[in-house]
Amino acid sequence: MASPTDTQDPFERIYAVCEQVPSGQVATYGDIAAIVGGGCDARTVGHAMAALGSRAASVPWQRIINRTGGISTSGDRQRQLLEAEGVAFDDAGHVRMDAHHWRGPSEAWARAHGFSVLPPRDAPAPDAQLKLF
Repeated sequence: MASPTDTQDPFERIYAVCEQVPSGQVATYGDIAAIVGGGCDARTVGHAMAALGSRAASVPWQRIINRTGGISTSGDRQRQLLEAEGVAFDDAGHVRMDAHHWRGPSEAWARAHGFSVLPPRDAPAPDAQLKLF
């Protein structure tokens, strides 16, 4: 298998980043897209997760969730897998993002593999506008 920096296949690049999300933590589709960069968006990450096929055994798909902490798959399997890893859910059935949201890959790993790092969570998004009123 080619390394993520050797391929332009966006799905392979997405899978390489997803494989970095540790057990007990989650990332959003948007997080993965931001790390992959190059025009990748959250929908592309969703399509990649849906197309895993036999790769589902090696890519921790269950750790990729929507931006509100919700599970986007049908059935209970994703939640069961996450709970088995120690991921906690709130009363509304959403992952407790304050406790389980992955901060992204290390800068060294990202640089070595041709990816970006996530901005610090307390920093405003690069495209955020300041509100004056």
